[in-house]
Amino acid sequence: MGIEIVTSGPGKSVLKMPVRPDMQNGVGWLQGGLLVALADEAMVLALYPLLAPDEGIATISESTSFVKGTRSGVIVAEGTVLKKGRRVAFCEGEVRMENGENVLLSRTTAAFAVTSLSRN
Repeated sequence: MGIEIVTSGPGKSVLKMPVRPDMQNGVGWLQGGLLVALADEAMVLALYPLLAPDEGIATISESTSFVKGTRSGVIVAEGTVLKKGRRVAFCEGEVRMENGENVLLSRTTAAFAVTSLSRN
């Protein structure tokens, strides 16, 4: 999909992706699922560095509000960890246009179960 990792670190990550014609829905707008997928990936990349070596994650819930659509350009997703507890992590992902106007396209919030990868 042409996703570029701009930054990725503990608690925050930024990804960008060009909007291509094959990503548009039947009426020419960027398909909303791609906004969700990009935000989800940004949140996960922000969360993974905060996990212990024996921890994994599984999505509990995820909700997206679509604010504005786009037909072209480059979109930027910023993933932020709001809180990582022992059992649950809360994250937020915002997708905006890269064009310098800082136009918000969507906001996603998610809760992830923090799981143990070790077998005891």
